[in-house]
Amino acid sequence: MKSIISDKLAEAQKAADKSRISTLRLIIAAIKDKEIACRSNGESDDIGKDIIIALLRKMIKQRQDSIEMFDKANRQELVEKEKLEIDIINEFLPSQYDELRTREICQSAITELDIDSIKAMGKVVKHLKDIHGGSVDMSLASKIIKEILQN
Repeated sequence: MKSIISDKLAEAQKAADKSRISTLRLIIAAIKDKEIACRSNGESDDIGKDIIIALLRKMIKQRQDSIEMFDKANRQELVEKEKLEIDIINEFLPSQYDELRTREICQSAITELDIDSIKAMGKVVKHLKDIHGGSVDMSLASKIIKEILQN
């Protein structure tokens, strides 16, 4: 995945696309920071696709939070910049299930694990992460699980 991002950076540089160059450099820097953090913790500095995907999702979440703040401050030009960065980052993420599919797999996991209390919600979330990985929006899944278990 790192090589794909690097290739896209080279393409953006050839096309002189400043916003793509900037965002792709931010992604590469975040990956390198994560590799350094892993190395300093005694882990392998060769991070896998799952860690990179989690890192990209975190970057999107940060930008969504920024959009909220910029929107409240009436800074539309910054909102547009953040939205563009989100679009660029999303290019490297696997597509996520829609709400209906997420609801189906949440219900299935609850039934399969025989969960009947919101206290065991963590087991359901862990199960979804283990089986579906990055294909599930965990914030949406958590909301749905709570809704199902509270009824």
